[in-house]
Amino acid sequence: MSRLIKVKDISKKTDRLYTLDPKDLPKLPYPYEDWEDPPYPEVAEIKRKGKDISLDGILNVPVPAPETDEEKERLVAKFLEGLKKLLTVENNWTFLKPFMLSIDNCVRCNTCAEACPIFEMSGRAEIYRPLFRSEILRRIIRKHISPGGKLTAKFTGSDIDLNWETVARLAQLAYRCTLCRRCAQTCPMGVDNGLIAREIRKLFSQEMGIVPAELHEEGTVKQLETGSSTGISPMALMDLIEFMEEDITERTGLNIKMPFDKAGADILLIHNAGEFLSWPENIEAFAIIFELAGLNWTMSSDLVGYDSVNYGLFYEDVQLARVTLKHAEIAKKMGVKKVVVAECGHAHKAIMAIGDRVWVDDVNIPRESCFVTLEDIIMSGKIKVDPERNNFPVTLHDPCNITRSMGIIQPQRRVIKKICPQFREMTPHGVHNYCCGGGSGFAIMQGANFPSWRMTIPGRKKFAQILGAFTKEEFDSGVNKYVCAPCSNCKGQIRDLLTYYDAWERSRILYGGLVELIVNCMTDVREGFIEWELH
Repeated sequence: MSRLIKVKDISKKTDRLYTLDPKDLPKLPYPYEDWEDPPYPEVAEIKRKGKDISLDGILNVPVPAPETDEEKERLVAKFLEGLKKLLTVENNWTFLKPFMLSIDNCVRCNTCAEACPIFEMSGRAEIYRPLFRSEILRRIIRKHISPGGKLTAKFTGSDIDLNWETVARLAQLAYRCTLCRRCAQTCPMGVDNGLIAREIRKLFSQEMGIVPAELHEEGTVKQLETGSSTGISPMALMDLIEFMEEDITERTGLNIKMPFDKAGADILLIHNAGEFLSWPENIEAFAIIFELAGLNWTMSSDLVGYDSVNYGLFYEDVQLARVTLKHAEIAKKMGVKKVVVAECGHAHKAIMAIGDRVWVDDVNIPRESCFVTLEDIIMSGKIKVDPERNNFPVTLHDPCNITRSMGIIQPQRRVIKKICPQFREMTPHGVHNYCCGGGSGFAIMQGANFPSWRMTIPGRKKFAQILGAFTKEEFDSGVNKYVCAPCSNCKGQIRDLLTYYDAWERSRILYGGLVELIVNCMTDVREGFIEWELH
């Protein structure tokens, strides 16, 4: 269809609203000018009954395909009932005020579009314009819900029909945004299109049960039942810890036992459990630093206590509250003085920023970012470092939830500037950074053809930004280069990006966290903690 697609087209009875074309994607910088993007993959088979009402041919949210008009009308009515709840303080005590401010105050200046990496990297496809999905919801609210909150009788309007096509595509639109909130930062009116996308997700999840399995069944539900969204049980956890303690000895020559369930410790350290499986060296590095710095710390083997993941942040309030309350209750039971959140961006936000609304009264345990803790360790001289061990090009990725959403900018920079002689910033950086492309849960979504979209559209801007941090001479010489990505979900996305674009063989780019860089230059540790190969 035409690239000049309009909001009213969302409700047209077509199988697919829009199809992406690789030739429309912006070219990557040196040394990737000759990179030819593969033809964008179509969905070979829609594994559900009925006709696929597709937004763009991408599958990552299971939208029902009702076979009868009666079923379609029932689902539309259910959507409207959920929208009504979304607009009441009784049912949306978390975000109603900022949500309504964003609904009411957009002046359609499109400043947000110029800040959106997905819109830019898609070749400026209209359906990815930040206010596109917001405007659909805004028109539905203004036409079909009265000022008093009661539903009107009519379901159709002059410029957009409220039919099943509209509802189904709105559900998909909410999952074409990484919730990075660059749009909110740049909006002169303070409109937060990322928040609107998240609230649309909440409506579909809490009212209609429409949510990607990776976030719900395989995410928060599994975490609350088994202890971790990765499926790691407390027993399996201790087996992994034993392996990591042995690995520490082999890598460093140190004999370190990781403390668990120590009552009254100064610090309860909580990791994203993805680290245990994919990047155990990150957890090992934290243990080495905390032990050699002489900190009184512990981890928890309690159910959920060892996994800071909270995918409820990305799609609904009920599961968000259940998970973060479990974290709060464990911290209270252990009697720790504070909780330190390790390298996970959304865990920072869920436990610290949003957690402020839930960790109240007797579970209001102080919480601290690991970057503040690490800054204190490094700057106070509690451990000794030799920056020359890190004398290779290093750049820093700023996780959206840590920087833009929480303003934690300088602690990690002060550390990295002290220990990395060849550190250089990305452009832009800090609160102006670009999302890794895997935000809002995208990094864990591996079904159908969604990973290809994630690599070629939202991840494309971050990959171009990473390339731009290094010089032509550094690429041509083949020197090893390091992208510091201090967030588990960001590391997963950057790993997939570097694999997709063959960046180790082609560009000698490695990724990892901040603590690995710290241990790599500690003088009390055997040299070579960072292993130079693509993970």
